[in-house]
Amino acid sequence: MGAVMYATPELEPADKAVLGEIEDMRRDLRYRLAEPHRWDGQLRRQLQARAIQGSNSIEGYRASVEDIESIMLGEEPLETSRAVASEIAGYQQALTYVRHLASARSFAYDRGLLNALNFMMIGHHHDKSPGIVRPGGIYVRDSATGEVVYEGPDAEEVPGLLDELVAWLNGGDLDAPAYVRAAMAHLNLVKIHPWRDGNGRMSRALQTLVLGRDQITTPEFCSIEEWLGEGRTTYDYYDVLGEVGRRRWGPHDETLPWVRFCLRAHHMQAQRVRRRLAEAGEVWTLLEEQVDAEGLNTRCVSALYQVFVSRRLRRSSYQADESLSQGQAARDLRELAARDWLTPYGETKGRFYAPGPRMERVKADFAARTAPLRDPYRSAL
Repeated sequence: MGAVMYATPELEPADKAVLGEIEDMRRDLRYRLAEPHRWDGQLRRQLQARAIQGSNSIEGYRASVEDIESIMLGEEPLETSRAVASEIAGYQQALTYVRHLASARSFAYDRGLLNALNFMMIGHHHDKSPGIVRPGGIYVRDSATGEVVYEGPDAEEVPGLLDELVAWLNGGDLDAPAYVRAAMAHLNLVKIHPWRDGNGRMSRALQTLVLGRDQITTPEFCSIEEWLGEGRTTYDYYDVLGEVGRRRWGPHDETLPWVRFCLRAHHMQAQRVRRRLAEAGEVWTLLEEQVDAEGLNTRCVSALYQVFVSRRLRRSSYQADESLSQGQAARDLRELAARDWLTPYGETKGRFYAPGPRMERVKADFAARTAPLRDPYRSAL
């Protein structure tokens, strides 16, 4: 099968050491997540929003985490354009399906599933044949220069290549670590480039699905899409795809640089998620103590936690999170604003609450404690 698809590489001792650390962190995460906490729902939602933000920003569709959370809750975003909101909503729908598929008892990869996920992502682009294999050639261009940096395989080859990929997903290299198989699924799908649009996002979502099916942890906790969408990492992502994938479809077995890039990303993101999980418990406990000391209803902690992890809170999301009436939610938020925990902005549908002076001090205190993440390969290589 290696002659048809890009081949899974043999790991070197340094890669195995990094992989071992990743697996240790993921097992720890799974253990911590086994016990339910009040903040779990908000943390999961934010992680999914950050994954959506990362994957879409790579394609040039930029939106704030806060607006993405609003879209996820069925609300109108405050800043994001309608066109970008459509991209976000489509990707969120696909990732939600990935989350369900990760735990489905009866499951197998097939070409129809991949086409369906593509349709969910770009179904609003009727002119791009969503969910249908492209009828002609495809060229990836450098957005700055217009130069063709990659040419996909001929359209006639694509159905057969997708069948090969599906067969591999169901039965190929099953003894390889899940992180390695997920990376290779990403590489092969993005290089086949089977659709007219959405190929990069599809490949990143497939990587997340492969990991989710391995039951390491839930998709929002194992995705590296947030990490890939940040600053210099996005350029590194394109660079390594170009280095390993070259300028035309041409499978080979020199794929270790790509797998190594993905392992580094998993390690860095796992560090970050583990830190957020630990911080969530500490922050929630601190806010509970403050709310209790001030005689406020315990449910107010949910609103305060949201503005701790985010730049803003909307009444409707707090109302939904705590199953409140509109009046109850509005009264709670007014009270928190009166006590300088929140600062209100805007009116009617555009109204939102940002951190007030007291919350800003809490956020600054935690930010000052944050240590830089550790690059695992600096010591492993």
